[in-house]
Formats: sequence, structure tokens, C-alpha cells
Amino acid sequence: MNKCKRIVLFFFVAIATVQPAYAALKIDITQGIDDALPIAVVPFKWLGTAPTRGASIPAPEDIAAIVESDLRRSGRFAPIPKRDLVGRPSHGSEVNYTAWRALGVDNLIVGHIAPLVDGTYEVQFQLLDMFKAEQLVGYKIRSRRSNLRRTAHQISDLIYEALMGVKGAFDTNISYVTLTRNYRKENVYRLAIADSDGYNEKIILESKNPIISPSWSPNGLQLAYVRFRDRVGAEVYIQSILTGQARRVATFRGTASAPAWSPDGKRLALTLYKDGNAEIYLYNLSRDTKVRVTRNSAVDTEPVWLPDGSAIIFTSDRGNGPQLYQVAVDANGVRGRPERLTFEGTYNARASVSPDGKFVAMVHRIEGSYRIAVLERETGYLRVLTESRLDESPSFAPNGSMIIYATEYRGRGVLSAVSVDGRAKQRLQFSGGDVREPAWSYFKK
Repeated sequence: MNKCKRIVLFFFVAIATVQPAYAALKIDITQGIDDALPIAVVPFKWLGTAPTRGASIPAPEDIAAIVESDLRRSGRFAPIPKRDLVGRPSHGSEVNYTAWRALGVDNLIVGHIAPLVDGTYEVQFQLLDMFKAEQLVGYKIRSRRSNLRRTAHQISDLIYEALMGVKGAFDTNISYVTLTRNYRKENVYRLAIADSDGYNEKIILESKNPIISPSWSPNGLQLAYVRFRDRVGAEVYIQSILTGQARRVATFRGTASAPAWSPDGKRLALTLYKDGNAEIYLYNLSRDTKVRVTRNSAVDTEPVWLPDGSAIIFTSDRGNGPQLYQVAVDANGVRGRPERLTFEGTYNARASVSPDGKFVAMVHRIEGSYRIAVLERETGYLRVLTESRLDESPSFAPNGSMIIYATEYRGRGVLSAVSVDGRAKQRLQFSGGDVREPAWSYFKK
């Protein structure tokens, strides 16, 4: 059996004190895949002891539980309950492959966590194939205490990629907007980010006025969003995730909205309302210049980029109802005439493009309900993925496997996620009020 590969990873945090991780969003799996892969995650062995009498002390984080939760949430795996585990091995050399095969387990995850003298931790894991009786992947990862949850998500990503052939998206973030009421019964809007599993929430902005359309920069270090202000209206801001420093994008004549980062992070596509009409513009962040993309009496809004930056997809009612259009662009602006993309139904809006550019998620109206649908760009085939009544704001995961969106459940605003094939679904509910406007980050760099 191959030895574990060794990776030494140090994670640095912006704060000196370790703050407890908690879930701001409760995640419920509402639908899994019938043929999900059976997998067993054995609790990782803790090698720490108390410094005096050698007594056992609790592990600082339950790595195996986080990995198991990640894999279950994807809908692609069916972890075996702990009560059914046939043993507690921590290394491949301790595994009885015959016993695990008899349990019906295809793959087994084992590992340990050990404290080091410098205050860091070594986390070792192995993914084992029960039928081939061999290791598929294994690493030793060095991590600080404050980043053990992230280490667990990285392990989940490695396992997902080894078994699915697609990069995992567990070590990513989501942004969203929550709405609560204070003791004065006033609305309080908060723009927040959290880990993909709802933990480690961080408030980016709090306001008494609405916040909409958050958009991640490609490097994951900034958010663009629309903020409403009294006597001013809607303005586009860019805010640093690390420092919290925010700046207004530009002083436009008119109202700006719907920002979307270009793949290279140098420009924003946005909607500018001026002269009584809404048009798409490209704004160069370093030069403080803008180029007009659309010229039509219709409302043109909600631009998003293709992954290669060659074109923009946007919503327009120029066809007597909201539909999606695509227009080629370059550094100087538009390179052609807009072409209509959607033809099925009378309402298709709020596009999100998959990372490989093959699919476009959107809000699609059918029988009076607004649902999430996916268009295959090459064939034009449109598939409706959800069965809700008021779905909105779809956003692809960076690996293209899931789409997060806003919807309603029992009279409250919640987030949900659905796989691109519609077979796996989950609900993310905020305990303190409504949650809307989700956006999934890029992969961390």
C-alpha cells in the first residue's frame, strides 16, 4: 500500500484570538440520490494527552464528523451510521477489508489527529477502496487549531475529487443577505459570508436599507454589492473581506445596480439607469471608465460573464417579456449584436453561468410559479430543477455540481441548493429571520 503523501499547510487568520465556529445556517438534506455511494467515515483517532498524568483530553475538532457531513450534503454519498461500523481503525494497516465489504461499504475513510510541540496539529487521513484493498488517496496535513474545520473541508474536497472525478467545493464560501427586525420593529439587513456548510459566519455590512446582488471577486477577497441609501437610492460598492473597507465603485449619473465581476477581476458589468432607461455597461476598475454595451429602449439588466470573458448574458424585455440574451464583448466593449438564448416560456431571468460555460441557470416561470431551470447552451435544452413557487437568485458552485438559490419555506425566506441534474437537494435555513440573495464564491487560492 502506498504511503500517505505529506503536505504541510499553515493557515493564517486575520484575528489573533480563536473564535468558536457555529452554524448560522441550518442545513437539511431534503432529497438525496437513490444510488448514492455507500461510504464509511471512521472517527479520527485523537493522539493528544494531558501534559501531567497522561489522561485523555478531547480533540479540538471532530474532523471525521465534518467530512461525513460534507459528503452527505453533496447527495452523492450515503455514509454508514456510526453504530454500524465494524471497527475503529485509524490506519489502512488496521483495516479488515473482508468485514467492511460484507457491510456493503465501497470506500472507507480513516485517520488521526495529533498535537505537535509548536502548538499546531497533524491531521492524517486515508481513503481506501474496499474491493481493491488499496489506498486511493492519503495525506498528512499540518494545521492550526483555528483552521481545523477548513482542513476537514479540504479533506472532503480531496475525497470527492478522487471518487467523483470533479474537484470538490466544500472549502468554499457563500454570501447572503439576512433580514431581521430589531427591538424597535425596524428592518435590519446584513450582508454575511460563511463556510459552505453555514459555519463561521462573518457580517460584512449591516444597514436599515436593503442590500442586494452580492458578487464575489475571482480571488475571493472582495464582494461587490448594491446598497440602498436614504435620499440617494441604489449604489454599487466593493468591500474587502479581510479589512472590511468599502468604497463606492463610481459616481454615476443615474442609479447603478447588478454588478458582476469579469473573470480577470479587472472590470464590472453592471446596469446603469440613466436617461430613463436601463442599459448594460462595462466599468474598468483601474481606469475609472465605462463602456456602454446595450442600446435599446427595453430594460437590459442582470449581466453575467461567460467564464472566458468573451461574452455577457443579460436579462432584457425587448422580446415582450423577460428573456436571456448574449452579446460578445472585448476590452473596448461590444463586438456584436445581442442574440436571444431562451425561447421556452414567457419569463426567463437572473442568469448564472456554470464554471465550464456549458449551462446557464435561471429563474423560469411555469404555470404561475417561479422556479430554477438550467439551459444547456449547446443544445438549447431547458430542464426545470425545482418545484417551489417563488425561487430566485441562482448561483453555481465553483465546481458546477450544485446551484444555490433563494426560496420560501413555511412563510420565511430560506436558501436551497439543487444538483445540476435535479437529483440532490438541500435547504439552508436562517434561524433569526429571512435569508436571500445567495452567491457562491470561487475556489480559494
